[in-house]
Amino acid sequence: MFMRIFTLSLLLLFATPFAQAERIKDMAQVQGVRTNQLIGYGLVVGLNGTGDQTSQAPFTIQSLTNMLAQLGVTVPANVTPQLKNVAAVSVHAVLPAFVKPGQTIDITVNSIANAKSLRGGSLLVTALHGLDGQIYAIAQGNLIVSGFGAEANDGSKLTVNVPSSGRVPNGATVERAVPTQLAQGDAIILNLNDPDFTTATRLLAVVNKDFGEGTASIIDGASIRVRAPADITQRVAFLSTIENLQVDPASAPARVIINSRTGTVVISSNVTVSPAAVSHGSLSVTIKEEQSVSQPAPFAKVGQTAVVTNSTIKVDQGSNRMFLFKPGVELEQIVRAVNEVGAAPGDLVAILEALREAGALQAELVVI
Repeated sequence: MFMRIFTLSLLLLFATPFAQAERIKDMAQVQGVRTNQLIGYGLVVGLNGTGDQTSQAPFTIQSLTNMLAQLGVTVPANVTPQLKNVAAVSVHAVLPAFVKPGQTIDITVNSIANAKSLRGGSLLVTALHGLDGQIYAIAQGNLIVSGFGAEANDGSKLTVNVPSSGRVPNGATVERAVPTQLAQGDAIILNLNDPDFTTATRLLAVVNKDFGEGTASIIDGASIRVRAPADITQRVAFLSTIENLQVDPASAPARVIINSRTGTVVISSNVTVSPAAVSHGSLSVTIKEEQSVSQPAPFAKVGQTAVVTNSTIKVDQGSNRMFLFKPGVELEQIVRAVNEVGAAPGDLVAILEALREAGALQAELVVI
């Protein structure tokens, strides 16, 4: 199996017999109250010779020339500056809901050309745009870069983390607020983070119990409509009460999740199997070659010294044992049975896949 090439680890999630109540603010979001993505293009200066190689990144020189022209400095057309302390970068940020002009947000800066490191650099004034093309923030500041790199004259290199990416805390000032839909209409919509009909029904019952029958109605398995006061002050107070109500969420669906990149296996507590017999073993073939010198007997008149290759083949079938899954077996019994035959996490993955193919695994098998 492909999972055998990974060093696998097994994570077992045992859910409690009874789901613990959660606040509505932790399991749902108010529709229209959301973040927005911002992006911009700028220049980082002040690098210690680790900037873009201008011969391979001509747009860096073009950007610098345009910036200098706006500042009243004209670079002759026949002059191509050879700079090593400037890097072209992309700047992105998340604009939180309800943020107002004058407030600051964090920004992330990434090299988009061939700069070796942004350590020690400063981002020049950069406009951050929304998807509508409008400018919502202005970024500028000194970068914090966690990674670093070193290079010797013989070509050897050492790199820790990612030196071509950095952050500027509070590096952008908001210039434009994004309107929200919080004060619009006569109701609010609560969208569940994990859509579930049972959870939606329970949330509906809790809201109607506290605020009266008919206050909340279900739109679908992910959304609940709640009538709210028209006055914005009363609506905010109403939402404050709503988001602190306690709801018992439905139990998670039965899933087995396999991460093929990291080798992690996660099994939910509701996973069960139908009656099935499993036999799992491994076949190991080892081929070993050794070279020896063959030479004629002493005083022999014929023959000559030669190198002879001896091959040894060893086949190990391993312990091939069988165990039986009875009806309704749950996670704990599954893992115990697999461990009893000495199976590794990779073997567990193979067994689970085989059970799924046989129709005995009562769970969704997800490979990510």
